[in-house]
Amino acid sequence: MAILLGTALLISTVVVMVTYPILKATAKRINSVSLDKFSDRTRSSVFWILSAGLTLIFWSTLTPEAGSPEAATFPLFVRGLQILVRTFLYVFIALFIIRVVNVGADTIRHHYAAEDGNNLRERKILTQLQYIQRVVGIVVFIVFAALILMQFSAMQKLGTTLLTTAGVGGIIIGLAAQKSIANLLAGFQIAFTQPIRIDDALIVNGEYGWVEEITLTYVTMRLWDQRRQIVPLQKFIDDTFQNWTRTNTELTGTVLLYVDYTFPVPDLREEVTRFLPTQELWDERVNSVMVTDNSDRAMTIRILVSARNAGDTFTLRCATREHCINWIQENYRHCLPQNRVAAPLTPGGGATLSQKVGTEEN
Repeated sequence: MAILLGTALLISTVVVMVTYPILKATAKRINSVSLDKFSDRTRSSVFWILSAGLTLIFWSTLTPEAGSPEAATFPLFVRGLQILVRTFLYVFIALFIIRVVNVGADTIRHHYAAEDGNNLRERKILTQLQYIQRVVGIVVFIVFAALILMQFSAMQKLGTTLLTTAGVGGIIIGLAAQKSIANLLAGFQIAFTQPIRIDDALIVNGEYGWVEEITLTYVTMRLWDQRRQIVPLQKFIDDTFQNWTRTNTELTGTVLLYVDYTFPVPDLREEVTRFLPTQELWDERVNSVMVTDNSDRAMTIRILVSARNAGDTFTLRCATREHCINWIQENYRHCLPQNRVAAPLTPGGGATLSQKVGTEEN
């Protein structure tokens, strides 16, 4: 038995040591990302699959058929070793399948990088890919767990049940009542209807951030100050949230200024028109200065600016706000919001307080 095991290990070592350097060299020669990832990720899995498979083939030549006279005297520990080796074979085949899926996912990520600012299509594909990867992992686990259980006579019925449609459906229905599985089912809807995608800019629970990861049960958001907010998937189905990059990454930002009624709005409009072209973040789509509201002591001026994405829009808003405040302070300081007080006439018909102040100054 030991000789057969050693022979299987030796053959597997030779095959892997010969085949994988050839695959690696071929990947570099043809510049294939898929082949390069495959040679990196599957080397150990293929070695153990070959070792376990060859060991089982060699041992099968020595194992008598069930029911034969030799089977009654055949050592039980050898059958136990065969089950153990077959279990290792199933485990490494499952691992190989998962790694092949990961290779495909890495290839797709390479071709659909989400680094560009206007990357709606790429983020859509990567969101679906990430969820499908996790679902495939669950399916592979269930199938090979069933195959392992079916090696034992006492567990064959359970293993068969796991592999039947009714069994898998029963597991899903039985667990769907649990909150975590409700999130799992919500994940299917999110992956394909896509109210959110990887790298979307969202406001959830009053927090602004970007979608960093979508798992089977929750979403990780990277907040503006580098904190991470963990949000259950079910929340994106049941509750309202803001998605600033639902159809595209371009955004319009608002800057509000409060000034006195004597402030010359046309001058500010000219200054904003002069200022925005000097900013690299401005995408030249929106430039607007309008009086949108007023109160008993000031009027509200709304400035609209636009940029390529949420981060650039926020930075441009801050730069525009700072520039306009400095410009008003330097040129129209007297037009900042003021409180005016008029004193009533004196009983003798004297002048108001403002009139007296003006007379004294003269």
